Amino acid sequence: MILGRHGRRKQLALLTVAVLAVHLLVLRPRAPVLAPERTAGMPFATRTLAPPALPPSVAAAAMPPPAATRVVRPAPAPRSTRPAAAPAAAKPATAGTPPRATPWPDALTAWPSAVLHYELEIRARGASSQGEARLDWRQDGQRYEARLELAAPGRRPRVQQSTGAIGPQGLVPERFSDRSRGEQATHFDPATGRIVFSNNQPQADWVAGVQDRLSVVLQLALLAAAQPARFVPGTEVVLPTATTRDAQAWTFRVTGEEDLVLPGGTVAALKLERPPRGEYDQRVELWLAPGQAYAPVRLRLTNPDGGWVDQRWSSTDRR
Repeated sequence: MILGRHGRRKQLALLTVAVLAVHLLVLRPRAPVLAPERTAGMPFATRTLAPPALPPSVAAAAMPPPAATRVVRPAPAPRSTRPAAAPAAAKPATAGTPPRATPWPDALTAWPSAVLHYELEIRARGASSQGEARLDWRQDGQRYEARLELAAPGRRPRVQQSTGAIGPQGLVPERFSDRSRGEQATHFDPATGRIVFSNNQPQADWVAGVQDRLSVVLQLALLAAAQPARFVPGTEVVLPTATTRDAQAWTFRVTGEEDLVLPGGTVAALKLERPPRGEYDQRVELWLAPGQAYAPVRLRLTNPDGGWVDQRWSSTDRR
């Protein structure tokens, strides 16, 4: 069919409208999609941003300094003929790593050999019993031996013994034993830097100044006699101490002087206390008599269940 000029113009106009309609359909913006796009393979990472540091003035106002507590930790001498041991980097030990002790400024002098006698009272499982205790202390200026015996009717005798050397900074234990039903021992080996327990407990690190649970009482007496002015109420004395199971820091707090009425007479004594370190630990209370070269005139151990062992001085035999 042949179209006239007018028909061709009409057809061209319709074609133009159709083309424009297609272009408008293609160029029309798409509606937003609510489903999230998949980003397979994109890594995911997080980081924690530290809060900006406060200016010194603001930080000081926000965190007031804590109340000061006097802590007696052995300090190196300003001028000493013996070099002080440098602190070593702490390394973990399964049985406990006690802190390294710094030498005290003055050489400690061990008090003369003697035997201290005590009246003993034991409270266990709701029953009390009385007995005797004896602390046998021997030393020749280079080596020492301490032996504590406790005996009460109806109870197994208990014997603790500590042997070792005497150095410029006091006692240096080499072996400690504790015998009741059976004997357990602790061996101190500074050459290898280890503390070995006879009951197959994991070994601990040996550090200078470490004590055992008997020598720690005598070492405190030597420290107090050497520098009594430092043992004022509120002072804390920290000594690394090994038992037959582990080695940890024992912290004794000086509570003050008391007048004790003991079987051996009325004695002015300085009290130190080590609180329990955990739910199943003992409380240790110790009284040292300045008038007797700070000899231990009373020792009381309180168990978690409320039972206790109390040694009260009755007499001293000089050797």
